[in-house]
Amino acid sequence: MQNRRVVITGIGAASPVGIGREDMWKALLQGRSGVARISHFDPDAIGLEVKIAAEVKDFNIADFYPDKRKYGSMLKEMDRVTLLAMAASKLALEDAKLEIRKSENPERVGTFIGTGVGGLITTTADHIKLMEGGPKKIGLRSIIRLMPNAASGQVAIEHGAKGRAKSENTACASGLDSLFDSYMYIKSNRADVMISGGTEACLNPFAVASFGNMMALSKRNDTPESASRPFSADRDGFVMGEGAVILILEELEHALRRNAPIYAEIVGGGASCDATHIVAPEENGAGATRAMKEALRDAEIDAHQIDYINAHGTSTPLNDVRETMALKTMFGAHAYKLQISSTKSMVGHMLGAAGAIGAAASALAIKEQRIHPTINLHNPDPECDLDYVANVSRDTHVKHAMVEALGFGGHNTVLVMRQYVA
Repeated sequence: MQNRRVVITGIGAASPVGIGREDMWKALLQGRSGVARISHFDPDAIGLEVKIAAEVKDFNIADFYPDKRKYGSMLKEMDRVTLLAMAASKLALEDAKLEIRKSENPERVGTFIGTGVGGLITTTADHIKLMEGGPKKIGLRSIIRLMPNAASGQVAIEHGAKGRAKSENTACASGLDSLFDSYMYIKSNRADVMISGGTEACLNPFAVASFGNMMALSKRNDTPESASRPFSADRDGFVMGEGAVILILEELEHALRRNAPIYAEIVGGGASCDATHIVAPEENGAGATRAMKEALRDAEIDAHQIDYINAHGTSTPLNDVRETMALKTMFGAHAYKLQISSTKSMVGHMLGAAGAIGAAASALAIKEQRIHPTINLHNPDPECDLDYVANVSRDTHVKHAMVEALGFGGHNTVLVMRQYVA
């Protein structure tokens, strides 16, 4: 049972740079930023100092579920965080050419979808209704809209997946944790297929004000497209993002029997906790190093075999230096041969979905042998002196890739992928 191999056969995305795998990947390779002035609400009307974010543009659930009664019901019952996951999951299953109800044992299909915050838009909006209008203003569906596990539950219902369904909630590591757990779940013969990834939709005044008061966000309101600049000497914070990215993971023989497309094989994972501070990473990046060591051990490969790393790369002063330190500790001299990029330079920080979009970008890099750039890297930080694939995408060789996700709470999660070889 321990020799069960796990492959990625589908990718679905509702991201700030494109909806659908093809549009998202094209934008990432072009180095196109999805950051702009906030349009979900008027930041000036509230007096917010931060006025920019990476929003999913032109998203309409009716484009994915055109039946009027169905999408009307979805709008009533689901927060935006769940709607984004519903769209990305549908796209991922279509990409994998998989219809669970027609071809699968539903009890062997699980749904692990992470989120850092859950239905925050519903939570804050309904709290205002309660304070202004009293208890009768709160709808019957408020709880099911705001609960973090709504996305995994609703996706399972929609597609008839009757295996285990859960929501990982480890802040910015949530999406990658969901993928790590899904990989382990298939590997241990508890499932054959997993619908897995992350979703987030908390671009509302409450969240922007909170992160802004924490001094964590970039204030480059006049130049939003260049605000997210990981590993740059003049970075001033991350840019909030939203979106959902879902991957379909399958046991290899199961995928081969149905002639499924294969992007990459997941071969290892590792996780740790800094156990030092609720938001600040360990000064030497030791927690991230431990997670990388565990992932490489699980993958049964040496550090020098890694070709590409999709970094956490938030564009915050602390993260980028300490993540670089962790990479140097882990890889030694090989750190300077690694090709590294930060997807957040274009999509902002998608919080619970951040690790999932990093995993999608890594799988596509392996499949197409191309790496997307870290944009806005024109003034490198001297302490961040590795190869971050600055500003321009690269055609290259990628056999093994590593994805990192580091979350508030001290969570460190790492996944290792490789080029599929029969």
